Amino acid sequence: MADSMRVGIVGLGLIGGSIAAGLRSAGQYEIHAHDLDSSALVLGESMGIVDRIHPTLDTLASVADVLILATPVRTLPSILPHLTQFEGVLTDVGSVKQPIVDAVLVNAPRLAQRLVPGHPVAGSERHGVDAADPNLFRHHKVILTPLDVTQADALARIQTIWMSLGAEVVQMSVDHHDDVLAQTSHLPHLLAYTLVDVLAGFGDEREVFEYAAGGFRDFSRIAASDPEMWRDIFLTNKDALLRLIETFIAALNQTSKLIEAEDAEALTERLTRAKAARDYFTSIQPKSSES
Repeated sequence: MADSMRVGIVGLGLIGGSIAAGLRSAGQYEIHAHDLDSSALVLGESMGIVDRIHPTLDTLASVADVLILATPVRTLPSILPHLTQFEGVLTDVGSVKQPIVDAVLVNAPRLAQRLVPGHPVAGSERHGVDAADPNLFRHHKVILTPLDVTQADALARIQTIWMSLGAEVVQMSVDHHDDVLAQTSHLPHLLAYTLVDVLAGFGDEREVFEYAAGGFRDFSRIAASDPEMWRDIFLTNKDALLRLIETFIAALNQTSKLIEAEDAEALTERLTRAKAARDYFTSIQPKSSES
């Protein structure tokens, strides 16, 4: 593996483990990993998706050509001070991009030229390295949000890694990414968690879930995701999310008034408009990419 790109993964959970598994399948990559949970490292090594495990961030940073931060967003400020001497390319997988940009500029500004923030729009309600899937990113979009100062070769290296995993790579600004994801991912997750929490408090909880139909299962599935990860996402993208929550509350109140007034025509119009939007979304999505 002397000529292989040495990829260091910080955080060997579902995403980090799936990156490791996918790059292992792709070949030409030497996979190194660090995780505060030593059992995750041992498991990753036993699964054959990691070549070498590192007990500290410093040793990992000393050998890696690329470092992928696959840890909760709010851990970034504690990680970056260990990377001040890192000479390679730095990227992440977080669902909110502004925090890593801010953390780098504050804690390790010399890394800004080699920072390529990234976000794979793929995942699962499962978590942990034992759920790693080498095909998790195939046919899914990965959004990169390079800075104005990001070096072209650093961007190209991260693009190559994601393309090796079968992902479709797109680019946008940090602000635009965080706004779009608040709409398409963060608000839906918040609504799913809230729905399940509310229904669990209604009378006989067992009866509520026993008679839940497919629609409830489909919508609530994402509430089985990692609560700590989503707590961090909600808090770090709070401005965009709070604006959406206010808009949603207003729309829900409007729908409530239509039902109260028995305004069948206006209610049908709203439902029809939503169905048309959903049908259009379905028509432009490959069957394998909707999750």
